[in-house]
Amino acid sequence: MHFTHQIEALAYCHTPYKQKFGIPRQPGLVPSAKGYITLQPAYNQPDTVRGLEQYSHLWLLFCFHENLKQGWKPTVRPPRLGGNDKLGVFATRSTFRPNGIGQSVVKLHNIHHKAGQLSLEISGMDLLDGTPIIDIKPYIPFSDSIVSATGGFAQEAPQLVKVTFSTEAKAQLHEYRGYPNLQVLIEEVLAQDPRPAYKKGKIDLKQYHITLFDLDISWQTKDEAILVNQIIPSNMPKSSM
Repeated sequence: MHFTHQIEALAYCHTPYKQKFGIPRQPGLVPSAKGYITLQPAYNQPDTVRGLEQYSHLWLLFCFHENLKQGWKPTVRPPRLGGNDKLGVFATRSTFRPNGIGQSVVKLHNIHHKAGQLSLEISGMDLLDGTPIIDIKPYIPFSDSIVSATGGFAQEAPQLVKVTFSTEAKAQLHEYRGYPNLQVLIEEVLAQDPRPAYKKGKIDLKQYHITLFDLDISWQTKDEAILVNQIIPSNMPKSSM
């Protein structure tokens, strides 16, 4: 039996995450991350979202669009296992999948209809800015939340790392007050420790960078915590600290 079906993006997701590095590895881990979904012309009509406001959360089916050219492999090394053990791709949530399809639960805050454009205001997403959305479904608590389910190697939420700010970074936070919940967002993202798994538990002097909105956040690990050193516009030269 052979089946083919063409799927197109019905919407695009706009998020603070401008690069893959730093995106939380699961939805809901960074609740302060807010964004929105804009519907494409064929679906940009009030009838497509009629009744959606009665739900608090949504399922998003999306495409890992930046990974498609790299293909997939039958086994992957989950970061949660330190990057050492291999599991089958279907036993993980690897972003490198045969059809490049992912799913994510997000919180729905509002539905906006302005200047002819429908948009869904959401939070808690784990999606790169510009991610194509291929379907939107309501989250149904009585069927979608199974309290007795087992989660294999990912049964428990990841342990969080303490995040601190240098004197310079604290001052820079005040300069960027126009960015919603910027300090909390940075703390929640970095508390997940986005470094490669093999770096954890070892001395690591490297200066890392993540991009949120159009800001470059430089940070490093120090005394089993994360220190934010600098927050500057992403088009400015980075410090060599």
